[in-house]
Amino acid sequence: MARLKNRPPNSARKGVAYLLPSLMTAGNLFCGFMAVLQIIQGSLLQAEDNIAWTQPYETSLLWILGAFIFDMLDGRVARLGGHESAFGREFDSLADVISFGIAPALLVFKIVLAELPARIGWMIAFVYLVCGAMRLARFNTLAVEPQNPSRSKDFSGFPIPAAAGLVASVTLLLLKYYESDRVIGNFKYALAALLLFLSFMMFSKVSYPSFKTLDWRSQRPIPRLLLIVAALALIVQTYHYSLAVLFTGYLIYGFVRPKLSRRIRAEIEEEKIRSTV
Repeated sequence: MARLKNRPPNSARKGVAYLLPSLMTAGNLFCGFMAVLQIIQGSLLQAEDNIAWTQPYETSLLWILGAFIFDMLDGRVARLGGHESAFGREFDSLADVISFGIAPALLVFKIVLAELPARIGWMIAFVYLVCGAMRLARFNTLAVEPQNPSRSKDFSGFPIPAAAGLVASVTLLLLKYYESDRVIGNFKYALAALLLFLSFMMFSKVSYPSFKTLDWRSQRPIPRLLLIVAALALIVQTYHYSLAVLFTGYLIYGFVRPKLSRRIRAEIEEEKIRSTV
């Protein structure tokens, strides 16, 4: 009993704060693992000429999008608890390679790229995978450098979770339109071009907001909460279309962003305008 009395009252809370980000990352990894399993199942059905071959692929796309949600949560939870660590960063990157590198590359290869001639398909899928892995390595390398208060929190290049989300949402949209067909027609060339373009964008110098400083607190919390709930309900109801629009909009925003004023950018990204003095 004395040991329990002497135990710091907030020790359990600290333990949860340390564990929760890793659980979010584990959720990301689990979604990536399930996506790969569904891709294998879809490949087997496709080889058997089963009419339901698209269903496992669509499920795998939803698992990839689920991994995206977990990836958004783990970093924010770690920052809120003040428990960002080298272990968490490395664990997150390893999970990202599976969920946002291997799973999307394998998925698009099995659905459309395998039909391209002269092994071009697997080469395109591998280029996407290796560029994603190298981008994560670059991100981790920059993260261990001495902290500079003036350094931007923006992403340099298109982040791999967003790239995977764009690939998954566009493929999901195509499967919706071609669910009764054996192939996705000439759109296989569009998906191949998209993978190559995203491979380039992950290593580009185009800046994208990370939303790491996004403040969820508001002077009008109830209207804001209602707006968020309504937006989420709309996305869920129209996910075949809305997700592709959202991820495409984020991709385009990186090109439009430099042309916007600081005030408009701050309103869109909900960040405080920093003084240049």
